[in-house]
Amino acid sequence: MEKITTFTSRMVPLLVNDIDTDQLIPARFLKVTDKKGLGANLFSDWRYNSDGSPKEDFILNQPDAKDAGILLAGDNFGCGSSREHAPWALTDFGFKAVISTSFADIFKNNSLKNGLLPIVVSPQAHSELQAVLKEDSAAKVTIDLASQTLTLPGGVSYTFPIDGFAKTCLLQGIDELGYLLTLEDRIAAYEKDHNAVIII
Repeated sequence: MEKITTFTSRMVPLLVNDIDTDQLIPARFLKVTDKKGLGANLFSDWRYNSDGSPKEDFILNQPDAKDAGILLAGDNFGCGSSREHAPWALTDFGFKAVISTSFADIFKNNSLKNGLLPIVVSPQAHSELQAVLKEDSAAKVTIDLASQTLTLPGGVSYTFPIDGFAKTCLLQGIDELGYLLTLEDRIAAYEKDHNAVIII
């Protein structure tokens, strides 16, 4: 999993409320267990025509979406069924973070465990981000996970909340198992000093 520390990136606006996980990655693509390649199916039903050709007016098919690491989404992003394939598809496409006024809890937790940073901002900050993009579609913002700040081009910064354990894992680029493995020496020392109790 790639570390998330501080990065500056363009934003892609997809300002639709209540985008569910079946729109993010339709169920027919859930048979795979490999994360690679899922980005091609992100928002598949919105991105492609029935013959497989890309819809030119969809934002992810436009030049401004190339190399953008941040998705600016509408409210209640990621609602619907639980599927880890949703953050897999977003990160495989190239997104490091999604900004919204709220996220569905299951999607948010899946994202944090899979290297995608869900950033919750106030409606006011969200409106300011939209205004920034209207003025300059190539505008970049800076995300600093350590300080939990989102900085706009003009220098205005907003703080965002994040679970402390999830933050530690993202900064180190590890998942929960990876975190446990960093404690391997301490675990081994504990097991050595504490005899197992066998109950018959």
